[in-house]
Amino acid sequence: MSTPLIGVLALQGDVREHLIALAAADAVARPVRRPEELAEVDALVIPGGESTTMSKLATVFGVLEPLRERVRSGMPVYGTCAGLIMLADKILDPRSGQETIGGIDMIVRRNAFGRQNESFEAAVDVTGIDGPVEGVFIRAPWVESVGAEVEVLAEHGGHIVAVRQGRALATSFHPELTGDHRVHALFTEMVRAAG
Repeated sequence: MSTPLIGVLALQGDVREHLIALAAADAVARPVRRPEELAEVDALVIPGGESTTMSKLATVFGVLEPLRERVRSGMPVYGTCAGLIMLADKILDPRSGQETIGGIDMIVRRNAFGRQNESFEAAVDVTGIDGPVEGVFIRAPWVESVGAEVEVLAEHGGHIVAVRQGRALATSFHPELTGDHRVHALFTEMVRAAG
């Protein structure tokens, strides 16, 4: 697969920034809201936003179950911030009725780095990427623990902030907001390899 078609879940969050970052990483990118749009893509990015709202909207748009099925069957997927929460098999402190897609054997804590006014940027060393990535942490979660099949790619302040399990990648931070497209390039290469 030379140029993968990667969708961005367009229910909420920084969809436009992910579309730009994927295009810069030599992928064809398009927004995905409905099951029929999900069926057309090779892979999917789940953006930041508010994980509880995203879970409810995914149900309303009828895309939650098809997305779970695609992830279970091996579709490459990348989640940032709220997307990391959506890919977790377990949330430590879920809101009432909050659901996830699952796919990564991890337990996450929502808003672990603090509230909106405690957002920050930090250089993060990510396995598989040369040199630090500028991470934007906005009400960011962290990963409390991972299963044996999960590879920890980065930590910040003693907490896990980037992981990979098979064809699923997740970061606590937002690389799409920095103009540095190396994490998206890493994901695009994962999609090509899954080809």
